[in-house]
Amino acid sequence: MTHYILSGIFIYPVKSLAGISANSWPVTEKGFQYDRKWMIIDNNRQFLSQRKLPRMALIKTALIDQNLILSAPGMENLSLPLAPVDGQIINSTIWHDQCDARSVSKQADQWLSDFLKCNCQLVYQPDEVIRPVDLNYAKPSDKVAFSDGFPFLIISENSLAVLNHEMQLNLAMTRFRPNLVISGCPGYAEDSWREISIGTIDFRLPKPCSRCSIPTIDPETAQTGKEPLTTLNRTRKWQNNVYFGQNALHNQCGQLTVGDTVRIKLSGSKQPPI
Repeated sequence: MTHYILSGIFIYPVKSLAGISANSWPVTEKGFQYDRKWMIIDNNRQFLSQRKLPRMALIKTALIDQNLILSAPGMENLSLPLAPVDGQIINSTIWHDQCDARSVSKQADQWLSDFLKCNCQLVYQPDEVIRPVDLNYAKPSDKVAFSDGFPFLIISENSLAVLNHEMQLNLAMTRFRPNLVISGCPGYAEDSWREISIGTIDFRLPKPCSRCSIPTIDPETAQTGKEPLTTLNRTRKWQNNVYFGQNALHNQCGQLTVGDTVRIKLSGSKQPPI
């Protein structure tokens, strides 16, 4: 059985805002605790992301003393409780999913609307709301918060090293918004992983991650460029999509810590098969 190491843990409390790097973090039924528990929606109750509003990348998040803290250039910090008082139920749309959410506060809505320069609203997913994962790739018991589709995204350090070499650039891993970063394996080794364990938690990797324009956005400036999509289109294109990283589902709750051993329990054909 091959062993590698968990070298990075990232949590994104608000969908499409900046994430948080952690040394150790709890895993709940829906994924990392507080990961994508909040989301910003427009007047049509559709989720908003950096695809439409690159300035979202400039809003930093922190979890301090039972509060979610949002900060952005030119704005006073906004502090919100991690256990919000229930607000209005809002049926919101994430891609093809309809799921119930709850409003957070008028203050949060105004803060975000002012910075993003559009009318928007912050919502959260109450613990009792169940959003299932696509049954084409998951078990009926699998759940997810406001992630695009899966509770975890896995990328190896050397996959990014290969991509950076091909681009002759040095893009940061944060552009690709992984939850779990693995070290010690060859580049794109994760393409063939089907079942792995990290520490005491088992994972299934049913599907590669197709990439949109978000990795072209510099998370420090919100400026967009052509890479990495230009190179991914040349090197990682399959069936009209480009892929980088693997979506993952977990079988247990528990705790993950940087330095945990990663064991490859089952391998298969490469996905994407290129």
